[in-house]
Amino acid sequence: MPSRSRGQQVGGYERRRRRELRRAAERDWADGLGVDALLAIFHRLGHVDVLLGAAEQVCRSWRRAVREEPSLWRRIAMVGQEGIARRINRGGMACEAVRRSAGQCESFCGVYAGDDGFLVYLSEQAPCLKSLRLISCCGVTNEGIAEAVKEFPLLEELELSLCDNVAGGFQVFEFVGEVCPQLKHFRLNRNRFDYTEWNRNKDVRGIATMHGLHSLQLFSNHLTDEGLETILNNCPHLEFLDMRHCFNINMDETLLLKCARIKTSRLPNDPTDDYDHEVQSPIRPYIPQEPDWYSDCCYSCHTRHYDSFVCSRKKNYDSDDSGDDSDFYGKTWDEPHFYDQPSRYENDLDKYEKMLPFNMRTFLK
Repeated sequence: MPSRSRGQQVGGYERRRRRELRRAAERDWADGLGVDALLAIFHRLGHVDVLLGAAEQVCRSWRRAVREEPSLWRRIAMVGQEGIARRINRGGMACEAVRRSAGQCESFCGVYAGDDGFLVYLSEQAPCLKSLRLISCCGVTNEGIAEAVKEFPLLEELELSLCDNVAGGFQVFEFVGEVCPQLKHFRLNRNRFDYTEWNRNKDVRGIATMHGLHSLQLFSNHLTDEGLETILNNCPHLEFLDMRHCFNINMDETLLLKCARIKTSRLPNDPTDDYDHEVQSPIRPYIPQEPDWYSDCCYSCHTRHYDSFVCSRKKNYDSDDSGDDSDFYGKTWDEPHFYDQPSRYENDLDKYEKMLPFNMRTFLK
């Protein structure tokens, strides 16, 4: 076979070189983006998508921006991905996001993310926190809130929505008002209003200590007219008040006059179209239906039937209660020195330094 000429060899070399240069140009377009452009892209993706996505695998500059740019994690929002929320370890992801902020986190919003241990970790890693929003975080309790907020003297916004284990009461909220003098916005939203609740003004005394509030949202709270009047007398800077589904408030003339100074106020029966969470029907007391005709026998039988119904309901409720005070992760709330123990997420942070496939498996339960 005849050997290739010098010209053919040079031509083949040039073609290969052009192909390599073209491939390099196609591959390096992402690496040439500036940091500001990369951060704008990642902010549109959301923090959950950044932690679970393949951005770190694109190139070195993308990996450096995701892992070494604290400004990306200054305002953390662990929301979205509702379809696979139960499969994702959101608490671990929240800890990793806070760690990447390098102490510069100013705002944290978590949906189904974290427990009391995470709050303690957040208080240690985010001393400049100004906004804390916890939504549907059933692992958060009064004790965790009290332990964490004392490390947030700059806190201006606090939301505790649909957190079933935050029982409220004046002790924890009074402590919040004492250690967070700059608090301006407070939201305390319950799942639904309960007509059978007997301790109706349990939150009033604590909220009344938050003298600098500018906005207050109490959805499905049990406070009464007296409780609302106490809050209005002690929070003179209120500009927004939302008391929808607070059906123990009757709004007499005195309250209407006091609310007149507030720029925006939502009354108990106002529409809930713009409410951020799901609206559930109130819980009403059971009222047995009266029989059409009365006799001694019929009335006694009806009374026995109602008593047996109440007893059966109570028995079923008691049987559902296992008596175990341990939380979702096996810790006991009344265990001594609970907050001296590190969060379970803190021990796994070294795993998040691995490459993306391992990172994803770490976050999946």
